[in-house]
Parts: sequence; structure tokens; C-alpha cells
Amino acid sequence: MHPTASPSSAPQYLIGVDTGGTYTDAAIIEASSQRVIATAKSITTKGDLALGVGDAIAQAIAALPAGLRPQDIALVSVSTTLATNAVVEGHGSAVGVLLIGFDAAMAERTGIAKAFPGMAVERIAGGHDHNGETAAPLDLEALDAAIDRMAPQVDAFALAAAFAVRNPAHEQQARARIVERCGKPVTLSTELSSSLDAPRRALTATLNARLISRVTHLIDAVGRAMEQLHIVCPLMIVKGDGTLALAQSVAKRPIETVLSGPAASLVGARWLSGLDNFILSDMGGTTTDVGALVDGLPRVNLDGAEVGGWRTMVRAIDVRTIGLGGDSEVALAANGRLEIRPQRIVPVSLLAARFPETLALLEADLADVDGGGSMHGRFVLLPFGATAPRVGDELSPREAELLRLVRPGPQPLRALATSMSAQRAITALQRKGLIQVAGFTPSDAGHVLDLQANWSRPAAYMAAQLGCRLREMKMPTPERTRDYAHAVWSETVRLSARVILDTALGFTLPEDRISNAICNGEQTLGLARISIRPAVPVVAVGGPVKVFYGELARRLDCEVVFPPHCDVANAVGAATGVVAYTAVAEVHGDGSGMFRVTGAALTQSFTNAEQALAAAGAAAEQAALQAVQSMGAAQPEVELSVRKTHYPNAVDDRGLMEAVFTARAIGRP
Repeated sequence: MHPTASPSSAPQYLIGVDTGGTYTDAAIIEASSQRVIATAKSITTKGDLALGVGDAIAQAIAALPAGLRPQDIALVSVSTTLATNAVVEGHGSAVGVLLIGFDAAMAERTGIAKAFPGMAVERIAGGHDHNGETAAPLDLEALDAAIDRMAPQVDAFALAAAFAVRNPAHEQQARARIVERCGKPVTLSTELSSSLDAPRRALTATLNARLISRVTHLIDAVGRAMEQLHIVCPLMIVKGDGTLALAQSVAKRPIETVLSGPAASLVGARWLSGLDNFILSDMGGTTTDVGALVDGLPRVNLDGAEVGGWRTMVRAIDVRTIGLGGDSEVALAANGRLEIRPQRIVPVSLLAARFPETLALLEADLADVDGGGSMHGRFVLLPFGATAPRVGDELSPREAELLRLVRPGPQPLRALATSMSAQRAITALQRKGLIQVAGFTPSDAGHVLDLQANWSRPAAYMAAQLGCRLREMKMPTPERTRDYAHAVWSETVRLSARVILDTALGFTLPEDRISNAICNGEQTLGLARISIRPAVPVVAVGGPVKVFYGELARRLDCEVVFPPHCDVANAVGAATGVVAYTAVAEVHGDGSGMFRVTGAALTQSFTNAEQALAAAGAAAEQAALQAVQSMGAAQPEVELSVRKTHYPNAVDDRGLMEAVFTARAIGRP
């Protein structure tokens, strides 16, 4: 759906921004003609996101012949992979988790201990039963003691209570105690999901609490960039289902921005390609996100978004996210096989483009034939945009000591990682997002093979020489160096082909000779001809796709479409979305004439089925309407549906077992 023109005679412009792991993109759309009129890219400056955001918007505005008056900008909308990348890479704030009314088995089923070893998690007596009645009083003394123990060690809290969706009183009471005692941010599971599955609600709340500071940082950064450019208009954020919400409402629920990037790219890919049926592949620096559009509608995963191996309860497009991008880390496995790992690092060609002294450091590594090994060609520096280390209480003494040595410019990894404890500390600092590690990536392989030319080819070539020397244990020749880069590029194409086929088939292909032969582009195996190809086009978007997806099209013998402005499709999608929200309310009959209404901020019992149904429908409609209005929708419309289940032999709603009301409100920003 395209935005409509403003009733005013002055042209209205929509600016979409996408902040990725490597680049921040901007696209300007003229509302009445529904055309992309300018685009721009800027390096993402994680040390100060406002620098990259402001630069991207300013470049896009400067690309217009007549410029752009700030008062003509009607909307700035942002999609981001920051939340997705943080989950995939294991980054996030320290969180204290309080599980109310959970037994040991329920706590284990949350998966929190496995996902985040060492995280502070405590069980507190309390919770409700399936009717919303108190199962046990909330243990306020134990709650206060837990808060006091956790508060000095955590940045935020996550709360989940048993059957809280039937009665959220204990979650709300616990939040009030936390705010009173320490004032730190609190995430309630019931504010993110209406599902009864308490363990998964707890995991979703925990992930949300870990992301609050990151998304708040982004919102503040975009706000500062807008202020510097004198732009005064609403700021919206793309959620994981492709819809928009006002930035201030998203700040409390950042988990909803998980898969924001691919959701925006799916919206943008349809807008740019004009196709209604396709497989989307959105390849960025850190991840590849693959989803599908069927009959003009994205598949939405009703079970919740799965990111980094963890199933959340966030409504999002049905997309598979894997740690594969242009900036993925290239490593050598124990058996000598090349691996493309999910961890993002800075491409050495990008590093040299920003810091020319990198070339001399690489030359020194090539000259050092006695030591260094796997650390040759790898460098450590602060996040782009940071001018000084950010030392916090969450660091161990060894981590803090090493962080003080890291500078804005590159230093050889081997100069800092001089012991096993130093190497572990550097890995921990990288995981926490406080430092960057640079090295050889698929993007560097693209430079060596002359498939990419936006950064420093000499740096990429020297890094390839170092990788080739480590792999083959002999001095690299030009042929072997190119073969090494080709092997990295080819493995990236193979992994990309696998995820495309998995999406087309609807299941994960086994790692066997046949599937690997197909993904390697082999058309025969023995005396058999082999082929699997998607039945619909693949629309490829994202900065690196043209480096890898031409070869993918050849290997899979499929149609790959690179729509206009495919490198900034996320930013285009951010500017062309709508505001929407779905609210659910339920009625449960006990068979004896009592009907319990829960959900949509309502918990009430009725002795009349008609009254209970009317109350549930009205509550769902009102909750959906209020939500989209708070998220910035103008003149929203609400659609209400109901699904009923009756007891056997029931003749009317007096025999109602269950009714589920779903209200979906939608409106323009």
C-alpha cells in the first residue's frame, strides 16, 4: 500500500532510514507521485549513531537538485537490524529476571539459563490460576530482597507471572516495587504477548529488557540528527510485522523491532518490484533474512519470530534469519576447511578505506613469517564514531584493563591478545559491542575478485594473502591468493543457495551430497541429472546481493530480480508502511452458566453469555484502537472477528466453551 498525497498544495516527502550493521541507508519518497527521488548510504557509526543517520539523510537531501525544505518533510521512518543483530550476536544489557509463580520445571523451560549463562534469575511465590484467581499471594518480602540483590548488577528487569494474561496484577505490583526501590526499566511479559505460554513469555520479556538501551539509543540518535537538520515531524519505527509505530511507543517494546529490517525490506521489495509472489532475500553485513510474499501478503508467523535459535512471542513476518552477510567472519576450521561464521567483523577493505594506515599494518603482517598465525590480518578498534572507550560496571577487571588500550584507529590483534585471558577478554568486549574486530570477510573476497569496488582492494588482497598463507602453510602466489578469495565467495554463495531452497521447500534440506551438489552448481551427480529450483522469482535486496546472487541464479537455475534501488529497499519500505495493531480478548464458559472474560486489559466474570461476548468484543476493539492511536495512526479502521467453540449438545451461546475475539486496527501515520 502506498502513502497518499497530502491535501495541502505543497509537496510532501517521506524519508525512510535503515540502520544496519555496516551501512545506514536513506531514501526520500515524494508522496503524491509515489516515486523514490533520492537515496544515500553512510557508514553506520555505532559509537554515535546520530553521525551516520544524519550523514545519510543529509546526503539524500543534497542529491536533490533543488534541495528539500525541512518543513516539507511529513514523516521520518526508521527500520533497523540492531535488535535482530543483538539477539543473533548475543549482545544486550544486563537483565534481572523475576519469575512469579514458576516452579523449577517452568523456569527451565524458559531457556533463559541456556541462552544467557550467568543471568540473574529468581523465582518468587505468587501467580494466578487459569481463571485469573490468585493461586498464591505475591511474596513481597522475597520480591524486595531479590530486587535489592539484583539492582546493583543489572540495567533492567524482566517480569513474568503464571497466568498473568488472565490476571496481570502480580506483574504490575512487582513493577511498582522495582520502580519504587531502584527506578530501573521494567518489561512485563503481558505487555508483549497474550499467550498463556508463561515460559516463552518470560524469554520474550527478557530479550526485550536486554534491548531497551539499544533501541532507545537509536531513537535518541535519530532525534538528534533530525534536530541538527531542522526536521520537525513524527518519527516512526518499523516493527517486525512490517507495520509502523511512533518511536516513543516502540522504546518500551524494542523486542517488537526484531526482524524490523527484513520486514521493511519485504514491504520495500514489493513496492519497488511490483511483484506479488516471490521469495525475498535481504542480505546485509551481518545477516541474511529470507521470507516470502504470497498473493501480495507477507507470511506472518503466528507462533512468534524466531531469531538466533530462540522462539519469541513477537508478531513478525515469517522469516528465517541466519548469520550470513557480507561482513561475516571467515575462519579456518580444525580440518582446514573454510568457515563463514555468524559473527560480524569489519571488512579489512572497509577498515583501510577509513584508516589508510591499515595498509602498512598488513604489510608488516606479511613480512612477519615467524609468528602471529591466525591473528595476522586481524585488528582491534573502537566502534566507528566512538572517540573513547566506554568502561562500565559490567566489565571484569581484565576486560576493563584491555578496553582502556583500544583506540578509535586499528591496532593489530596480536599486540593486545598476548595471552589466553586477553583473548577471552577481547572476545567478551566484542560480544558486548564495546570494540570491533576487523579481518577478512566475503566482502573482501568480492574486492579481490573485482566483483566489488567500494572500499580498498589492496587491503583485501593482502588480507587474502595472509589467509591463503595460513591455510596452505606456504607463501601465497597470485593464483593461490585468488583461489582463496574465490573459495570464500563460493562458500558464501553455497550457504545463500541453501537458505533459498529451504524457504522454497518449506523445510530444511539435509546436509548431504545431493543438496550440496545442487548448491555448488553441479548439474549432475554420477549418471544422474539433479536440479531443484524455486517456482517463483527470488527478489534480492541489500548491499552485497549483486556480488553473490548472480552466481546463485546460475547454480539454482532460477530467476533473481534486483529491483531498482535494491541496495536501499529497507529504507524504502520504512517510508511506505502503515500503523497496525492486533488485540485479543477471550471468553471462557465453565459449563454451569459462568463466563470469564480475559485479555485486552479486562478480567471480569459474567452470568450471561451475551453480555460476556459483548464485553469481550468491545474490549478487543477498544484495545486495538487505542494502541494504533498511541502509535501514531490517523483515522484508523478496526476489523473484528470471533471464533467460538461450544460444549456438546449446546443449542446456543449459553453452552459456550470458548470464544476468541481478534480486533485488528490499521491506519496511516
